[in-house]
Amino acid sequence: MKNVIVVIGAGSIGQAIARRVSVGKHLLLADLRQQNADAAAEVLSAAGFEVTTATVDVSSRESVHGLVGKAASIGTVTGVIHAAGVSPSQASPDTILKVDLYGTALVLEEFGTVIAHGGTGVVIASQSGHRLPSLTPEQNKALATTPVEELLALPMLQPDQIRDSLHAYQLSKRGNSLCVMAEAVRWGKRGARVNTISPGIIFTPLAKDELTGSRGDGYRRMIELSAAGRGGTPDEVGSVAALLMGPDGTFITGSDFLMDGGVTASYWFGELAPTET
Repeated sequence: MKNVIVVIGAGSIGQAIARRVSVGKHLLLADLRQQNADAAAEVLSAAGFEVTTATVDVSSRESVHGLVGKAASIGTVTGVIHAAGVSPSQASPDTILKVDLYGTALVLEEFGTVIAHGGTGVVIASQSGHRLPSLTPEQNKALATTPVEELLALPMLQPDQIRDSLHAYQLSKRGNSLCVMAEAVRWGKRGARVNTISPGIIFTPLAKDELTGSRGDGYRRMIELSAAGRGGTPDEVGSVAALLMGPDGTFITGSDFLMDGGVTASYWFGELAPTET
């Protein structure tokens, strides 16, 4: 039976990780848009990978459940790479919460029922989750453990509590890392592992949307004042994912890896620190 790696979100980061961890395995590439999955499949197939494509809407349980079924029909699911999402410049707060927060929790729950012993998962979160001020222990627990279908009903996620799309994004990405911690316990009972990676500004089409959008000046400032002084590449995210999903990472689960070139460090302790008013 084939070992299957599922990639949700067929963009630059998903493809970069797939290249590092999918040699000799069957790739199931899923995206909201079939043309995106097909374009990625063409590139990866030409590079020698065995690829099947699918469409998926991570904000729909029926859609995600269907993807799980398709993956299981191909073979044994040994890896899940969840790299789908929307950015603050692309969507409303409601859509961000539905796709980035609810969608991630849904993917983790659904694939947690089929992930194989020894299997691994990686969720792409964001540096933005690290710039949100500390939540209360009760809020952390709620984001981590609330049943998926009740998640968006949490008081802290209601419209009167969400300031704007960026705030919704920060909460969603903080929620991703918390949810992964909780899911790591459940996945562990199947002998599987799952972690988050929180990238900074990685040069992808999504990042270019941000750099040319209303927050573009702020993004350029983040790059200039970060410790590294540059943005990152999808291949660098792939390298971290290869560690987490490979044999050298078998003691790592329920963890979040911040890789942002020092943007968060500069935000809390350097020149990017917000000025007091």
